[in-house]
Amino acid sequence: MADWAADVKKYVPDANEQAIDGIIKHCGIALRNQDSSLVSFKDKAETDRVKNGFLKKKLEVTDPEVADAALAAVAEKLKSAHRKNRVTVYYLLADHFGKLDLFVKKAK
Repeated sequence: MADWAADVKKYVPDANEQAIDGIIKHCGIALRNQDSSLVSFKDKAETDRVKNGFLKKKLEVTDPEVADAALAAVAEKLKSAHRKNRVTVYYLLADHFGKLDLFVKKAK
């Protein structure tokens, strides 16, 4: 199993561990397969999947131009990475929109 937290912390050294754990849980079985655990910014079908499945449904970002700009910003940040891990991409997107709290389990 990949060290998702270590990869996120390459880009956000003080990343929220609880948010990372929440994103890992959100991704679920997608992380079991190497291909689905990665995001290809060159594949329009993949970026559309991230926009419609994560940005729109989970983060409630409904403006396509705002979503595209956020994806472009994250792609730029990760451009030197050979492998763009889904957890890292989702963390950076949630952070971009200030919505990491969606993934932090609230104490009861």
